[in-house]
Amino acid sequence: MAQALLFPDPKPLDQRLGRKFFRRAPRRPGVYLMKDASGKVLYVGKAKDLKQRLNNYRLANPDRMPRRHLRMVREVSRIEFQFCANEEAALRRESRLLRALRPKFNRAGVWPGKTWFIVWRVADAKLELGVAEVPEPNWHRHGPLNSIARVLHQAFCRLLWLALNPELSVSKLPAGWAAGRLPDSAAMNCGAAAGDVLEGLKHFFWEDSAIFLGWLGTRLGQRTSPFERAVIAADLELLQNFSAKRQERTSATDQLALL
Repeated sequence: MAQALLFPDPKPLDQRLGRKFFRRAPRRPGVYLMKDASGKVLYVGKAKDLKQRLNNYRLANPDRMPRRHLRMVREVSRIEFQFCANEEAALRRESRLLRALRPKFNRAGVWPGKTWFIVWRVADAKLELGVAEVPEPNWHRHGPLNSIARVLHQAFCRLLWLALNPELSVSKLPAGWAAGRLPDSAAMNCGAAAGDVLEGLKHFFWEDSAIFLGWLGTRLGQRTSPFERAVIAADLELLQNFSAKRQERTSATDQLALL
């Protein structure tokens, strides 16, 4: 029997906006603008499913929510929506709003960003995976990319670490990884799977991404904890969306070449 929490997680947005607000939130793609009592925009985000995304802000658990977001939800007085046709359109709208408004709690996308490469190498059965403005010699690389590079890096690190350590739970991830606080270069032991990891990354970035995602799914599919499965599903969805958008761009380029 599960033991009840002695002190339930605070829900500042429920208290301020009401539970009905979250129940009635639309299951549509779009952007959301979090505002303070004076109407100033504190944060802008985009989502394929606005209702699902906003539910992530309801529990202000200090062990799971970044400190910046904990401070933010305490200041939010209302949330407004701008609907979009799809997630790609929402991303474009979010980018324009971030540049125009420069909200207090947004970091990425507020200023014209640098370009980054995802870089990796395997030495002594240890994978080093990172982001770099200028890749060093003897590293594999993919790019240049915009700010998505850091988000992809975080997702790759979490998924690969969990795939390579099936006996360990998400709670055992290196400090800060679950919350997205990773160094520019992260290392993990691969053991006998080093070749599979290198081959998988090559497939993902340059050949058939489904091969790598299938390999990950096989190694991660035994997780039974609902929380762990949710973490894994979110990171896998990010990789799938990135791969799908890259394929769309490649197809469009091929079609233009035929004209």
